[in-house]
Amino acid sequence: MLNKGLRDEEKIRIDNVLKTLRTLVFVPYPLSNIQKEDIENQLKDFGLNIEDLTQYSNEELINLLVRCHLDFDHLEQFADFLLEFSKTEEYNFQEKALTLYQYIQQKNDVFSFGINTRIASLKNQ
Repeated sequence: MLNKGLRDEEKIRIDNVLKTLRTLVFVPYPLSNIQKEDIENQLKDFGLNIEDLTQYSNEELINLLVRCHLDFDHLEQFADFLLEFSKTEEYNFQEKALTLYQYIQQKNDVFSFGINTRIASLKNQ
């Protein structure tokens, strides 16, 4: 386990990566090669790339993200990123996002109406 100081630093680092990822997908479609490269560079902090996202099973992705010390808030932000990234023509990560949201609801002691709404919305699509 990480001590409190290292946990705080790790949390800040993960927050910054997720914020950057979220801003990178709010761009006109389709994504340019430069934009994809920027996303790839941010995903490297989690030991991922776009190809890994497409090939990893949902469980493998969750295990990797948990090993990278993402807490429930971070997992929710990553799932939000996957949904936004799925709006591009080439990628569909909605199932992975749904699995992440379900994992959060199942494992977290605090029920989230927001996540529950996202789960219902994804199931109805």
